[in-house]
Amino acid sequence: MRRLGTGIGWRPEIADAVERMPGTDWVEVVAENVCPGHLPDSLRRLRERGVTVVPHGVSLGLGGADRPDEGRLRALAERAEALGSPLVTEHIAFVRAGGPLTASPHLEAGHLLPVPRTRDALDVLCENVRIAQDALPVPLAVENIAALFSWPGEEMTEGQFLYELADRTGVRLLIDVANLHTNHVNRGEDPAKALAELPLEAIAYVHVAGGYERDGVWHDSHAHPVPRPVLDLLTDLAKQVSPPGVLLERDENFPEPGELERELRSIEDAVERGGAVTEPRQAEPREAGNESVRGAVSEATRQRLALAQTALLSALVAGTPAPEGFDRARLAVQSRALAAKRAGVVAKVAPELPEILGDLYRPAFLAYAHTHPMTAGYRHDALAFAAHLLRERRVPDPVAHRELREWWLDRSGPEPRSHRPAARLARATRRVLLRR
Repeated sequence: MRRLGTGIGWRPEIADAVERMPGTDWVEVVAENVCPGHLPDSLRRLRERGVTVVPHGVSLGLGGADRPDEGRLRALAERAEALGSPLVTEHIAFVRAGGPLTASPHLEAGHLLPVPRTRDALDVLCENVRIAQDALPVPLAVENIAALFSWPGEEMTEGQFLYELADRTGVRLLIDVANLHTNHVNRGEDPAKALAELPLEAIAYVHVAGGYERDGVWHDSHAHPVPRPVLDLLTDLAKQVSPPGVLLERDENFPEPGELERELRSIEDAVERGGAVTEPRQAEPREAGNESVRGAVSEATRQRLALAQTALLSALVAGTPAPEGFDRARLAVQSRALAAKRAGVVAKVAPELPEILGDLYRPAFLAYAHTHPMTAGYRHDALAFAAHLLRERRVPDPVAHRELREWWLDRSGPEPRSHRPAARLARATRRVLLRR
């Protein structure tokens, strides 16, 4: 496995700082946030300097019941090629549910949700990973995620689940030690046991990030300094294997460049304290002819998983009753977190909305999210939210109402409206004629 060294998650807000940061061997970018034909200047300059760039996907949903979407796979492949990346990464998670397998409305989580550690879920995940591997031009690595709750009736530990996945598919692993800590606090899982059960030879690289604890729940915020328990986990990992790469994730509340550099140094120190000198070995998948490994997953298996994931996601985003066996209090925490994240991302995707609505934006969006689950991407969500406010006349300020209407009209059509009255009238007339 190619050795990457020490890296940091590239974000537009810290692009200049990352360029100037000494000793940065590589960066990771959120795949969905870059366009292959229009790479940010900062990323182009980093690549020209020989800095490795790895695209990190968040929307593929490999742990979902459906087969991976061909368009999303194609987009991920295009980004890997445009960035000259040695590998791409994604998550062991599901991000959407519903649809044809369940004959129910399509639902989007807008977040990474845990898959049940069952044989059914593992079989589906393995087949989805193989589909993705076949479609990508470079190796794939998948990441363990943080979770606020556990599935009832799980059949494997996290380490066993990841070992089986790597053994059956040959996929690389992106191990997030911050997520191991999160699952220790939230689900009572022993991170030392997880590390002992992991196929360490399959590790592609390691994530490190910060978070915070509130009311006994650890929130993997990526907006706080890396805590000591996470650094200690990194040291414990480094005692067993020399990780090919280690990367600091920071998504919000960005500190001064000097503090970021100090965090990177503390991560390097944690790895050095581990002191493993052995090189990672190539993970060997099982024989391709083994039907228990390579056999196609039945539609009945996918449907069982689909029904379970749809019931859970509906409880989280559509207010339906919690499925039996789940911790209802934890699901309520997750539901509030999903709505808050959704409000925050929509505010970034459509920054005009909080500007137009002011203090009304957040409470209005949270009230909207409670009864209107997300069914497509965040841009669609922003338009649907604005349309809801206009339709229900929820904006009492006439000036804000007018500005919101103008914003929605400008963005809801196939092209921006012209500011010339004659052109706007002609366009409206064409729409009427086309309807006839």
